[in-house]
Amino acid sequence: MEKKERGTALLAVKGFFAVIAGFFADFGRAVSEGDAFVKLSLLWMGAGYFKRKQYIKALLMTILEAAAIIFTVKFAMSYVPKFGTLGTVQMEKVFNMKTMKSEFNDYDNSFTILLFSLFSFVVWFAFLIVWMRNVIHVYELQKMAEKGKHIPTFLEDLRAYKEEKFHITLLTLPVLGIAIFTFIPILLLILVAFTNYDQNHMPPNSLFTWVGFDNFMSLFGGGGLTVTFGYAFIRVLGWTLVWAFFATITTYIGGILLSLLLNSKNTRMPKLWRTLFIVTIAVPQFVSLLLVRNFFSNGGIVNTICSNIGLTGFLRDIGLVSTSYIPFLSAPGWAHVMIILINIWIGVPYQMLIATGVLMNLPSDQLESARVDGASKFQIFRKITMPYLLFVTGPALVTDFVKNINNFNVIYLLTENVYTTTNQAMANSQAKEVDLLVTWLFRLTQDYYNYKMASAIGIVVFVICAVFTLIAFNRMIKGDREGTYQ
Repeated sequence: MEKKERGTALLAVKGFFAVIAGFFADFGRAVSEGDAFVKLSLLWMGAGYFKRKQYIKALLMTILEAAAIIFTVKFAMSYVPKFGTLGTVQMEKVFNMKTMKSEFNDYDNSFTILLFSLFSFVVWFAFLIVWMRNVIHVYELQKMAEKGKHIPTFLEDLRAYKEEKFHITLLTLPVLGIAIFTFIPILLLILVAFTNYDQNHMPPNSLFTWVGFDNFMSLFGGGGLTVTFGYAFIRVLGWTLVWAFFATITTYIGGILLSLLLNSKNTRMPKLWRTLFIVTIAVPQFVSLLLVRNFFSNGGIVNTICSNIGLTGFLRDIGLVSTSYIPFLSAPGWAHVMIILINIWIGVPYQMLIATGVLMNLPSDQLESARVDGASKFQIFRKITMPYLLFVTGPALVTDFVKNINNFNVIYLLTENVYTTTNQAMANSQAKEVDLLVTWLFRLTQDYYNYKMASAIGIVVFVICAVFTLIAFNRMIKGDREGTYQ
């Protein structure tokens, strides 16, 4: 079965590249075999439509081509030629002899150059695809005319986009939204990681430029003054993975056990208990986290109670605590454990609801057959209930792990203004022992304006999440296991 799945994945990859190869092959065939008007469409996009008396399409393609030329001349060429250096003219005040005033010179803005150049590249790429598709389409019209087939009018084409091609109409706006608000920002993040964009190179006052892989060398332990970034990265990455694993497993197993307990026939008033647990979901998470942070702070109510009952003194006597309070959220080790425990309290009710929904749909015939065969409750749970839960909630489990890698709220709200690192190497990298990669990234940008290292960390986070997701989905959701539960 695994070989079959690998074969299917390989076929999918081959199919993707086959589509791309086919597109270029169709374009080459159109250029080589097309008539004069098809070849003229390489220069004038409306030529082929004009030949087939599709004048509205010819006009629209001509307007599109003119818009692309105007965009290139008036906008793109103001930034793209400077893309290689990201600007060379520093901002400074110069004395204008005509106005007799000090004015800013015509300076370069590195970020504007980078952003608008990237935008220009995306627009050019999109126009290139449209241009090639236009040549292919007018060649198809040529073949239709040669065979004496009816060539659709402009109104018939519009009607087609309301009927058989309606999926294209629906997908147009979402695709544009993804390109503008997702694709371009991701590419911008990637490009910034290869620059020296930080607090010392902040546009418009200063310029930044390309530095190649220097930021990644620093992040992965390169030498020089930035060696502490490699030191901090290893520790933050290790805690991120440990946190994501325990935060996912504890809430997942806890939710299942709690759901089994509430659905047990021996549990009294299950609806009441279920309602009480659901209330924790109804309360906004940031409110709960801020309250818990105050409870477990160095001068909070929990520390007051522990001090009054003598627990703080006992822990100090045995060497576990060296202060007059228990550093629940302010010391390494203590903070790591407390964060995971608090997350269990927050995450278990949500997982309980998911597990309850799945348990209500367990195959009753298999359960009854197992009971008739003399299987114990534990055997039923291990052989039927748990495999079924893993099969149904497998995608959610993978999603939860990735979500916990980027779980900003829990870490930041519990430790901000409470936890201060005493490790100088960590402090030099603007990191804390309790930071996840995402909270470290946030602090680098929000507090220290170190966009270059934040971008490099963002790429690492993306790679980790993508690799884990691909591997996990391939391992957990494989085979025709759905038939097992039919």
